[in-house]
Amino acid sequence: MQKRSRLLALLLTVLMLSTLLAGCGGQSAKPEAKGQKLTLYCGLMEDHMVKAVQEFEKETGIKVEAVRMSSGEIMGRIKAEKGAPKASVWFGGPADAFVQAKEDGLLEKYASPNAVKVPAQFKDADGYWTGIYVGYLGFVSNQKLLAEKNVAAPASWDDLLKPEFKGQIVLANPGSSGTAYTMLATIVQLMGEEKGLDYMKKLNAQVKTYPKSGTAPGRMAGQGEAMVGISFLHDGIKYREEGMKDIVLTAPSDGTGYEIGSVAVIKGGPDQEAAQKFVDWVLSKKGQELGQTVGSYQFLTNPDALAPKQADELKATKLIKYDLDWAGKNKSALVEKWSNAIK
Repeated sequence: MQKRSRLLALLLTVLMLSTLLAGCGGQSAKPEAKGQKLTLYCGLMEDHMVKAVQEFEKETGIKVEAVRMSSGEIMGRIKAEKGAPKASVWFGGPADAFVQAKEDGLLEKYASPNAVKVPAQFKDADGYWTGIYVGYLGFVSNQKLLAEKNVAAPASWDDLLKPEFKGQIVLANPGSSGTAYTMLATIVQLMGEEKGLDYMKKLNAQVKTYPKSGTAPGRMAGQGEAMVGISFLHDGIKYREEGMKDIVLTAPSDGTGYEIGSVAVIKGGPDQEAAQKFVDWVLSKKGQELGQTVGSYQFLTNPDALAPKQADELKATKLIKYDLDWAGKNKSALVEKWSNAIK
C-alpha cells in the first residue's frame, strides 16, 4: 500500500512538470514578457524607430509605445515628468543632451552587458548612457540651385558667410535640435566663445529659417527649398537615396563636430526591467545593424556590427576633438548666449 502511494505521488509530480513545460513552450509571448510593456521617447528618424520597435516586439513579446521628438523636446518632456515619469527609455539623438540629463539626475544608471565591447569614448564612464552610432556634421546642398547661382558648395564654415548664400541656409534651432546644438558647440570649440558667438550672429543674417528638428535642413535642401542645409551627413545620404538626386555633400575643411547617438534608461520610469532589455537589444550587433535597412547610415559603436557601406564616402571627413562632456554640461548656458547673440 505504501509502495503504491509513493508511485502515485511520483506520477502526479511528473504530470505537473509536464504541464508546466508545455506551457513554457507555447507560441505566444515569452513567459517573462507577459504583461511587460515599454514606453520610449525617440530622437531617431521615424522609420528607424518604427522598425526597431517592430523587431524588438517580435523577439521579446514586450509591447512598446514609442514617441518621436527632437532632442530638446525629449529633454523638456523628461524634466516635466520628473516627479512621475511616463517613459522608461530615451532612444537616439546626440549624447550632449544625455550628459545634461545625467547632470540633472534624470537618468538611471545601467551598464548593459552589451556595452562592454563599446569603446570608452562612446559611452558614459558611470554607465548612465551608451552610444549606438556616430554621425558627422556637414553641409547638405542642392546642386541645381548652386549651379543656377554659379556657386560652389560650401567647403568651410567661413564659406557660409559668403553673400551668395544670404537667405539660402537652413539650420535647426539649437534650443530644440541636438543636431543644431552640435553645430553651435562645434563653432565655439573651434573659435572660442566670443568669436564663435560673433560668427553665429553673422550666420544668422544668412539663415532662411530655423526649423525645430535637425533632420529638416537636409531635407529642405534636397527638395530645393534652400541652397544649403546644415545637418548630419548621413541624413543627406538617406534623402539622396529616397530620390533627392540634386543633393551634394561637403564637410568643412577646417574640421567639424559629430554626434554620438545614444540610449539610456530614464530614472524612475515604469517597466525598468523591460527598459534594460531594450537597451541590451539596441546595443547588440543585430540591433545596431537594423538602422541601415531603413536608410540610417551612421557609423556603429558595436565593433561586431557591420557599418553601412553608404557611410564610406564620409570616412575622410576632418573631425575636431569634440569635447562632449563640456558641450553637455554647458548646453543650457550656451543656447541662452546664442539666443541673446542673434537678437
